[in-house]
Amino acid sequence: MNPVDTDPHSAPVRLAAELIRAPSVTPADHGCQAILIRRLTALGFEIHDLTFGTVRNFHARLGNGAPHVCLAGHTDVVPTGPEADWRVPPFAAEVVGGVLIGRGAADMKGALAAMVVAVERHLGRNPRPNGSISFLITGDEEGDALDGTVRMVPWLKARGELPDFCIVGEPSSAERVGDTIKNGRRGSVNGHLTIHGVQGHAAFPDLADNPIHRAAPALDALARLKFDDGDGHFSATRLQFTNVRAGEGASNVIPGHLWCQFNLRFSPASTPESIDRRVRAVLDGHGLRYDLAWQLSGMPFLTAPGPLTAAMADAVRAATGITPALSTGGGTSDARFIAPEGVAVAELGLVNRTIHKVDEGVPVADIDRLTDIYENLLAALLGR
Repeated sequence: MNPVDTDPHSAPVRLAAELIRAPSVTPADHGCQAILIRRLTALGFEIHDLTFGTVRNFHARLGNGAPHVCLAGHTDVVPTGPEADWRVPPFAAEVVGGVLIGRGAADMKGALAAMVVAVERHLGRNPRPNGSISFLITGDEEGDALDGTVRMVPWLKARGELPDFCIVGEPSSAERVGDTIKNGRRGSVNGHLTIHGVQGHAAFPDLADNPIHRAAPALDALARLKFDDGDGHFSATRLQFTNVRAGEGASNVIPGHLWCQFNLRFSPASTPESIDRRVRAVLDGHGLRYDLAWQLSGMPFLTAPGPLTAAMADAVRAATGITPALSTGGGTSDARFIAPEGVAVAELGLVNRTIHKVDEGVPVADIDRLTDIYENLLAALLGR
């Protein structure tokens, strides 16, 4: 008698659990991408290993025709934090009360599993699909993002393989799967500021120059500064302080320096150059001696409403009955490296409520629903 499969969970849920059990804390892989490669190889995809440094990446493609639809995402995950705080081990991929719990369940191994199974089902109905399908998978999205998608896109461009449409499986949804499509993102830039004073004894402040006292009004002015008003697609640009440090570890010593870090998520109404000018004007206006360095993480981009966003909205409605909203809010994603090449790119994935948290999890029904959405989307873009 043949053994009976008693696993009550669907194919995408089982694949998501298998991916979670590979503890791919960035930039490690631990065999996670090999799981995807085995499934795609079995479907006839041509695989290209695009390892850069210590980061594993791969590109897989089936077919050479147009339209070329790319499914993009990352297998790396953030650290778990104290494992003792989790209800179940973070890489055990256990289902508790209908929720698949594990690091990466929502961000974004659940979506990767849904993508693969959706492609399997699409090819089951269309063994010779119109156009071509590809996967662009990185292990460097949660890390420094220096050896992942940012290096794979030039490789695609040099080969003439940039896609027509790209769907990034980031957890874009807010309350229900499919309720939000990210068709753009704000830019992101980090400032590293050192304000110089003169160290001295706290009992003799006239012989010192306290950078904390000097900096406080300027930092408050920067926090209140309105850089722009945004536009119909993007919210206004604001500055947020993320770290402030000063002091020598003794209560009677006036420090010689104050260091702080801040971030701006900026709309197309601002540029890194205009932001630099505005910040320096405030610092100079307060008479500060300072050093300021910038780190640009990405420029803003927008995929205007069109064939891709319309197909996404139709796919969501068919699977869930809801009409998704278009949004450019939230953090950055690897879509920022793809959009500048003229590719129509948007993000559509699971609910983001638990991402990067202890007990990250996603209802198994949501993974199944997202698989249906991706199936619908492939059919809309490639034909049934």
